[in-house]
Amino acid sequence: MNIKILPGRLGGTVDAIPSKSQAHRALISAALADAPTRVIFGERCTSVGTFPDESGDIAATIACLSALGARIEREPNGYTVYPLQCAYDDAALSCAESGSTFRFMLPIVCALGRRASFILEGRLPQRPLSPLYEELVRHGCELSPQGSTPFHAAGKLISGQYSLHAGVSSQFISGLLFALPLLDGASEIRLIGRAESFPYIELTLAMLEKFGIQIKFDGTVFSVPGGQKFRSPGTARVESDWSNAAFWLAAGAQGEGVTCAGLSMESRQGDRAILDILSGFGARVETSDNAVTVSGGKLRGMTIDAEDIPDLVPILAVTAAAAEGETVIRNAARLRTKESDRLAAIASVLGGLGADICETEDGLCIHGGALTGGEASSWGDHRIAMASAIAASIACGPVVIRGAEAVGKSYPGFFEDMRALGGSIEILP
Repeated sequence: MNIKILPGRLGGTVDAIPSKSQAHRALISAALADAPTRVIFGERCTSVGTFPDESGDIAATIACLSALGARIEREPNGYTVYPLQCAYDDAALSCAESGSTFRFMLPIVCALGRRASFILEGRLPQRPLSPLYEELVRHGCELSPQGSTPFHAAGKLISGQYSLHAGVSSQFISGLLFALPLLDGASEIRLIGRAESFPYIELTLAMLEKFGIQIKFDGTVFSVPGGQKFRSPGTARVESDWSNAAFWLAAGAQGEGVTCAGLSMESRQGDRAILDILSGFGARVETSDNAVTVSGGKLRGMTIDAEDIPDLVPILAVTAAAAEGETVIRNAARLRTKESDRLAAIASVLGGLGADICETEDGLCIHGGALTGGEASSWGDHRIAMASAIAASIACGPVVIRGAEAVGKSYPGFFEDMRALGGSIEILP
């Protein structure tokens, strides 16, 4: 799908959608539990007819759990998950392009001792799987060569000591944290180096605790007792998503103001840091118990450490393009192995729209100035598509975004919500 967006600052109120990161974790935990669990989605999803469109990534996790034998029924405000009674052998698990789905489900399948085939799409087969791959093989699993699709797994994971270089992906650690409690013996995960995106690991630990799983962490080693049972809490609520709300909040920083409703100020999501960063740029930030309003100020460039907030980089680069002076984003090298090379992608998109931007080895350098309009590719990446749309709203001329359907991976209703905030969007033939 190709779309054209006309210039025009966004303003108004929008409901934040449910957190994709929490939804993955809640659905997986519920499928492993001892009794059915109602997974309730967000603050906005409280009445019949308000269920949000299902993102491609969450659909992939549901498909994989269903293929293993869980029964997952859609409800008006979430899902009821009936857990695995006995996981199926030779299941075909379609992960689409969801890195979280694949990296979480692979260790779980191995811990259950089942044979399975993982169908991987897009760039997912090329995204890193080491050092998780080697640790699974070392502990009893038989795996296809990396890069294969279908990707086959067999064998039974055994407990013991696991070592992971922690700077590649927090998803490797989360996957093992789901799997190791299911084994008979105790295990340890020893981290080599600092874990990047650690707030995502904290989300995993919090969800596991909700389902009765006990894990200790001393700053270097996760200690995981074996023989644990996932205990259903009856209901697990998925809070609203700071990662996707960041696009609207950043748009508010460049106009009359945008309010995102349903956001928890107590959230453990790392991307809640968007508030401090936008304030650092010079935007006005106002919070209440469950809503945030960001409105424009005199934006000035700044230095941003993206080690724990990689998903914010595309929209922060758009904000930097509208700010006076230089912005440097660093510690973001991992973005080169996402759905696209996000550093190259955002540099290409914003450069094509007239920004003064260049890539560095681990980030971006942006000198603020007016965006002129033109054409942008989504690079098949949901976050690049959404960042391009916000850039289009502050450009001086129309912007055509090619491959805009990529937003469906995490936010299928993105363009409808953008229209509700005043965006002028035309779908091209």
